[in-house]
Amino acid sequence: MDQLPAGIPGKASNSDSGTEEQFERKTAHQIPSAISTESMDEPAVTKYPEGGWTAWGVVLGSWMAMFGSMSFMNSIGTFQTYLLRNQLSGYSPEAVGWIFGVYNGLTFLLGVQTGPIFDARGPRALICCGGILTILCLMLLSICTEYWHFMLVYGVLGGISLSLIFGPAIAIVAHYFNARRGFATGIASSGGAVGGVVFPLMLQRLFDTVGFAWATRIAGFVCIVTFVLAGILIRPRFPVKPLTLSTVRPDLTIFRQAGLALTSLGVFFLEWGLFIPFTYLTSYAIDHGSSAAFSYMLLSLINAAGVFGRWVPGFYADRLGRFNMLILTVLGCLLSILCLWLPTKSSEPMMVAFALVFGFFGGSNVSLAPVCIGQLCKVESFGRYYSTAYILVSISMFTGTALGGKFIEVCNGGYCGVIAFAAASYLASFICLVMAKALCCGKSNIWSKF
Repeated sequence: MDQLPAGIPGKASNSDSGTEEQFERKTAHQIPSAISTESMDEPAVTKYPEGGWTAWGVVLGSWMAMFGSMSFMNSIGTFQTYLLRNQLSGYSPEAVGWIFGVYNGLTFLLGVQTGPIFDARGPRALICCGGILTILCLMLLSICTEYWHFMLVYGVLGGISLSLIFGPAIAIVAHYFNARRGFATGIASSGGAVGGVVFPLMLQRLFDTVGFAWATRIAGFVCIVTFVLAGILIRPRFPVKPLTLSTVRPDLTIFRQAGLALTSLGVFFLEWGLFIPFTYLTSYAIDHGSSAAFSYMLLSLINAAGVFGRWVPGFYADRLGRFNMLILTVLGCLLSILCLWLPTKSSEPMMVAFALVFGFFGGSNVSLAPVCIGQLCKVESFGRYYSTAYILVSISMFTGTALGGKFIEVCNGGYCGVIAFAAASYLASFICLVMAKALCCGKSNIWSKF
C-alpha cells in the first residue's frame, strides 16, 4: 500500500457527517432492547477524526502489523503441506492440524487479556511485544525437527505472539473512524491478505532453493521491518486508564445481550468454515494431481482476492450496513464451496475459480466480524467486547483444522467430508447472523440498513 486511497479527504464531509448521524439515530431507534444503554450513549460523546495524516498513518501502521503477523495465519496451508511431506511425514493430517489449531485458538483465546489491556494502556506496547515474539518464533522455527518442537514454537509461541498483535491492530482503527470504520478496517486487515500472497510464493521458492531453515529466517527478517514501521505509525488516541485485576478479567455478562451472543456464535461457525480452504486447498490440489507450484499458488490466489474482499465489501458496508454485508459475504462463501469446490475434483480451472471467489468473500469475513461486534458496544469498550466474544470463537479456532484433518482420515484421504464440514459451518453462521440482525432490528425491519 504505497499511498492513501484516492478520494478520501482528511476530514469527513458534511454529507458524510449527516449520513453518520442519520444512521446512528436510526440504529438507536431500532434496537433499544438488544444493545445496552451504555452503548447507545457513545455516539453522542465521542468524536472521530474520520481521516487526516494521523488517522491514516494508524491505518498504515495497522496494515504493517497485520502484514507481519496475520500473513502466517493466512499461510497455514503452506506449512501444513510442507510439514506433512517432510519433517512430520510420519504423522496424520489430524495430528499436524492440532499444531495449527493451537496456534489459531491461542490467538483469540488470549485476546481475553489483551483486549482489556488495550482499552486501558493502548496498542503500542502490545504490538511491539507481539512483534518481538513473532520474530523469535520464526527464528526458532528454523531449527525445529520434532513434532513437539513445532507444537511449542509454531502452535504456542506463534499463537501468543499473534494474540498480542491482531486485536489491538484492528481495534485501534475503531478509535479513529466511525462513518468509514468498515472501509478503514478493511484496508488495515488487508495487510494480512497481502502477506498471504507474498509469503506462500516466497516460502515455496525458498524451500526449494535455500531450505526450510533459511526460508523461515528470511521471513523473520522481513517481519523486523514491518514491525518497526508499525511501532512508529500506530498511536494511541485515548488517555491511559488504571489497569487492575478487574479490568483484565473477561466480562462474560456481555453475553446477556442476545444479539451479541448470536453474533459471536455466528462468528464461531464462520471461523470453523473459513480456515478449511486456507489449510487444505493446497494439499487437495496436490492429492488430485496438480504440481506443487500450482498448488501453493492457489493459497496466494485466495489471499490476493482477499485483498479486494477486505476493501470492496468494507466500503459498501459503511453505506449498506455492516451486518448486511457480513451476511451477504457469508452466503457468498457458502455458495462458492457448494458450487465450485465440491464438484471440482481434478479440474485446475475450477480450483482457480474457487480460490478467487472464496478468497474475495472470505476476506471480508476477517475484517467485518470485528466491526459488527463493535457496532454493539461503545468504542472505549470495544477491546473488552471483542476479546470476550472471541472466547467462544477461539474454541472453533482450536478445533477447526484438526476436525478437518479427521474428516480427511475418515474419508480415506478423500475431501468430500471436509468440504461438507466447511459448507455446514457457513450455513450455521448465516442462520445465526440473520437471527442476530432480526433480534437487533426487529422482524419488521429485517431488510433495513444495519
